[in-house]
Amino acid sequence: MLVLGRSQVEALLDMDALIDALAPAMADLSEGRASVPDRIAAVVPEQDGFLAAMPGYVPSAGVLMAKLVSLFPHNAGTPLPTHQALIAVFEPETGTPAALLDGTVITAARTAAASALSARLLAREDAAVLAVLGTGVQARTHARAMCRVRPVREIRVAGRDPVRASVLADELAAELDVEVIAAPSYPAALDGADIVAAATHALDPVVRRGWLTPGVHIASVGFNQGGREVDDATVAEALVCVESRRAVLAPFPAGSNDLLFPIRDGVITADHIHAELGELVTGKKPGRSSPEQITLYKSVGVAVQDAAAAALVVNAARERSVGAEIRMD
Repeated sequence: MLVLGRSQVEALLDMDALIDALAPAMADLSEGRASVPDRIAAVVPEQDGFLAAMPGYVPSAGVLMAKLVSLFPHNAGTPLPTHQALIAVFEPETGTPAALLDGTVITAARTAAASALSARLLAREDAAVLAVLGTGVQARTHARAMCRVRPVREIRVAGRDPVRASVLADELAAELDVEVIAAPSYPAALDGADIVAAATHALDPVVRRGWLTPGVHIASVGFNQGGREVDDATVAEALVCVESRRAVLAPFPAGSNDLLFPIRDGVITADHIHAELGELVTGKKPGRSSPEQITLYKSVGVAVQDAAAAALVVNAARERSVGAEIRMD
């Protein structure tokens, strides 16, 4: 069995290839070819954390896998990431364990890649100003991924901690060939933004309709069991797209309060969800209808994304003879 550590996974995973690979994986999901059962989780209430299991089979990727992922929000601001994971890959023909790899890098990368795919499908072609809300791992990966699908020339970083926002802005400025600034507030970052990448653990919405410019595309990936990132008015007005209707409307640990709360309160119904990403990929549902339309992609993460990423990593590792082989018998 092939074993790959975090640094090896990071070196092997190509973001451009991942964005492209997610399109057929999401189509598999929407058209019923993929097998992705509901997420389950063991809760650690004293830490507000949980450990979730996410198995999946994706024909387009040729992968049968399962991810174990922990979410411990109190790790924010420490050297430890809030999300940590392991992925086990099995041979789809025989069920034989084939690989074990770090899933922390994959979780960050596939989430950002899916948001970038949503921007490719929904954001205006000329979208040039990106607002990044949050200062953690997902904020970093989203900034990098969004620049690959749209002509971003300015990035604005905002977070609860101005110091962390400034550090991230400096880091991105040194890495990316765009102007990067630390915005003093969420409203300041959002004012005039064409794309929003929201990756926070906010209890109260950090994306509010009054702060948004017409035509903006929002990718919201943040999670807080008791809170939400996007306000009712934005959800109600936006063209809403998701990875999976079933997943986003499921109870904890799979669903999204950003949609479940306004449904509960009668602001919208479940029918307000316009499309899954896979339906946009295949053309079964249309995307943006006007330059002024607000579009919202609400992500909860699904196993087909992990499967597509794991397939890329394992294939690259075998091609380059990277990783350790161990015997389980």
